Amino acid sequence: MAAQGGPEVMKVESVPMPEPSAGEVLVRQTAVGVNYLDVYHRSGFYKLPVPAGVGSEAAGVVERVGAGVTDLKAGDRVAYAGGPPGSYASHRVMPAARLVKVPDEVSDEVAAAVMLKGMTVEYLLNRCYPMKAGEHALFYAAAGGVGLLAGQWGRHIGAKMIGVAGGAVKCRLAREHGYTEVIDRSREDVAERVKAITGGAGVSVVYDSVGKATFETSIACLRPRGCFVSFGTTTGAPPPVEAGLLQKHGSLYFTRPTLVTYTAAREELVASAGAVFDLIRRGVLRVHIGARYPLAEAPRAHADLEAGRTVGSSVLLP
Repeated sequence: MAAQGGPEVMKVESVPMPEPSAGEVLVRQTAVGVNYLDVYHRSGFYKLPVPAGVGSEAAGVVERVGAGVTDLKAGDRVAYAGGPPGSYASHRVMPAARLVKVPDEVSDEVAAAVMLKGMTVEYLLNRCYPMKAGEHALFYAAAGGVGLLAGQWGRHIGAKMIGVAGGAVKCRLAREHGYTEVIDRSREDVAERVKAITGGAGVSVVYDSVGKATFETSIACLRPRGCFVSFGTTTGAPPPVEAGLLQKHGSLYFTRPTLVTYTAAREELVASAGAVFDLIRRGVLRVHIGARYPLAEAPRAHADLEAGRTVGSSVLLP
């Protein structure tokens, strides 16, 4: 894209094939994941120097390796998530240290659809706030790509997952993916339903990817010493958090984590991706790909995502 803005700023361009330098790998990409993070980058919510690429995850096949790369070779199936935007492409040069091998049991489309979202769920439920069996958790956008994985992962842990979704179809899908209760935000009061479900106690943790529109509700849903995990801002940034507000509502904890921090070390990246792939192989996680688009139709994919017309994960096919 030459400038940040609406979906129409994304254009397909032909450029010379890149060559991998030392420590890098050229990947022929077979499937590209679509995430709300891409919308932030494209729209200007996160400022980028332009011109710039878009996209944060993909899967494909190694075509060439640069000097010093010894653990990957041509023909290896790999995937990645994170790093500078630019995954919306047929080929991409990536640092070998940020690539993980894709198991034979996992398709390229599934790998591209699950890397960023799956590792997000892994760090949210395992490390940011370690969920325990029997605990109540509230998860927004329960029928989205991250949400559907979170419901299944939480069920695997034994947690009591309460999802928030909009409309009967999305609520039904969330229930089918592990949520013990689903609140229809289009016709129900979220805080009241949470209090009813938990017997007035509130939940141990709220995983909030919505931001500004749900901030006060999220606070109201937490039990004393509960944890507010703000990991997305689809309606804009939440307001500044005053220390006194956390005290007033029961000595709450507030955190704003990112996948970048939780996979900064190579060891953490490999362990997180490995946990995701392991649960897929074992049948614990089912990756719901709700839409597939040709790469050239990335603007339509973004428009659908922003309008709430998507369920599960979406992928672009170069």
